[in-house]
Amino acid sequence: VQLQACGGGLVQAGGSLRLSCAGSGFTLDYDVISWFRQAPEKEREWVSSISRVTGRTYYVDSVKGRFTVSRDNAKNTVYLQMNSLKPEDTAVYFCAADGSYHSYSTWYKDKYEYASWGQGTLVTVSS
Repeated sequence: VQLQACGGGLVQAGGSLRLSCAGSGFTLDYDVISWFRQAPEKEREWVSSISRVTGRTYYVDSVKGRFTVSRDNAKNTVYLQMNSLKPEDTAVYFCAADGSYHSYSTWYKDKYEYASWGQGTLVTVSS
C-alpha cells in the first residue's frame, strides 16, 4: 500500500500549484486523507485533511482561504489546490492516509497516527 504525491515545483510568490495524491495498488478508500509538509530543519506539520465519510475538510490556520483539499473517488486521487503561495509555504509536501479507529477527534493532525505515506513532493515558493 503506497501513496504517490506529485505536482510540486518552483513558483513565484502569489502563484498557484495543485498537488495530487494517488493510491497505488489499492483503492483510496481510507476514511481520512491528509496533507503534511516539512520545511528544512523543521518538524513535519499538518496542513489539511478531508474525510471520505463526512466530506468535511480541515485546514491549519496558516493556509485557510488559500488552500483547498478535494478528492475524486473515481480517480482514487486527492488534490491540494494551493493559491496565493508564500515563501513560507516552501516545503516537501506529503500525503498520508489512515482508516483505523482513533480515540480522539483531532487525531488527523497528528503525523504519528498515519500508517501510509506518500514519498513527498517539493514545493518551492520564491519571493
